[in-house]
Amino acid sequence: MKYLGVLVLVVAMMSCGDDEGNGCPQPPNFDGTEEQEIQAYIADNNLNATRTNSGLYYVIENPGTGNQPTSTSNVRVAYRGYFTNGNVFDESPDDGISFGLNQVIPGWTEGIPLFREGGNGILLIPSSLGYGSRGTNCIPGGTVLVFDVDLIRVN
Repeated sequence: MKYLGVLVLVVAMMSCGDDEGNGCPQPPNFDGTEEQEIQAYIADNNLNATRTNSGLYYVIENPGTGNQPTSTSNVRVAYRGYFTNGNVFDESPDDGISFGLNQVIPGWTEGIPLFREGGNGILLIPSSLGYGSRGTNCIPGGTVLVFDVDLIRVN
């Protein structure tokens, strides 16, 4: 039962959107590095993003006021995942889903603890902190991921 949230997240990440014939939205065909792609996204969207040493970029729109999770906490998060071209590949229900932060992509393990309960913002995740060079189902290898996240609760 404790892995149900992770299973839901994995299934949700694999049951992608609706653009191309394979049922998957298409990421941008970007020439250049992921760092350039992220920097262009930040500039195009007038974001005030901070970069961590790992290459994760984040924007804290509201830091929240409740408990702050650690990298091993179980949390409830509402999110929307999309590529830098805006094509959505996944979205949680409005009331979010629960999962352990040590059971998801490294970008979430590192990024979600930047918020407190009630906080929200944006995570810009290079492929090295996402699905790497191999990708997964609807997410090609080497793809930058963008997530709007709302930390509802630290369970």
